[in-house]
Amino acid sequence: MKTRIFDTHVHIWDRSRTSYTWLQHADPNLQRNFDLAELEPSRTSAGVTDGILVQAENSLADTKLMLEAARNFKWIKGVVGWLPLMNTVQTSSLIDDEWQKQPLLVGVRHLIHDEPDDRWLLQTDVVNSLELLAINKIPFDVVGINAQHIKTVLELANKIPSLKMVFDHMNQPPIQTGQLFGEWGEWMKAVAKNQNLYVKLSGLGTTAGKHNFTSETIKPYVQFVIEHFGTGRIFCGGDWPVSLLGKDYINTWNIYKQVLRELLSEPEIDDVLYNNASKFYNID
Repeated sequence: MKTRIFDTHVHIWDRSRTSYTWLQHADPNLQRNFDLAELEPSRTSAGVTDGILVQAENSLADTKLMLEAARNFKWIKGVVGWLPLMNTVQTSSLIDDEWQKQPLLVGVRHLIHDEPDDRWLLQTDVVNSLELLAINKIPFDVVGINAQHIKTVLELANKIPSLKMVFDHMNQPPIQTGQLFGEWGEWMKAVAKNQNLYVKLSGLGTTAGKHNFTSETIKPYVQFVIEHFGTGRIFCGGDWPVSLLGKDYINTWNIYKQVLRELLSEPEIDDVLYNNASKFYNID
């Protein structure tokens, strides 16, 4: 497989720069700093040619850290950062003063799965801020983990039809239980009808569990989203370093590529591994 590969889900963190509150309760193997230099040997071996750094904390400091790294590693083509969506005035100011001047800023994410309210995205101030994203053609990454998050996105999409959104990690399909496809499947079929909603094939190692993460176990779920979203609204991400809890970086990508080879033609694989991501994040 010689196509270019766009890893649309890479994390870094430096605990001296911001708190990363979620790390306090994370696996001990993640409770250290991670930078792109550490990933470099595995990235080249996996054949990854381009990348997107993705938000790991609800803070502007995290976004600044990613921008600094992106300027030093030319394979990083963009940053999915954070904006204070609860403050529409500040969000508007930051878009006008910072985002429009930073070509590396290509998307926004908020750790909605850490919010007590699964309908956090539907608050008036958040909706108003997300409308600003739609106006400025800034896509939004949805890190959902349950069916209510999917329902929320469907309701949000009806409020803001022009907002492009992608479900990170396929919104946690029920791989561990082997359910085909349950409530997850019903709601994913519903949102698939909206042409501005996309799916990110990522994070399935931690979703499946280390010993259950194989091309055979994830294939039905990948096939399901391909059937309903088509090959034009799916792209891939390695989810490093969180993915290390499942498999190492190279094996993670080998599993994804194996599944795609079994399900798609070469032109379709090119779309899923590279072209779709480039279009979604507006990267030339």
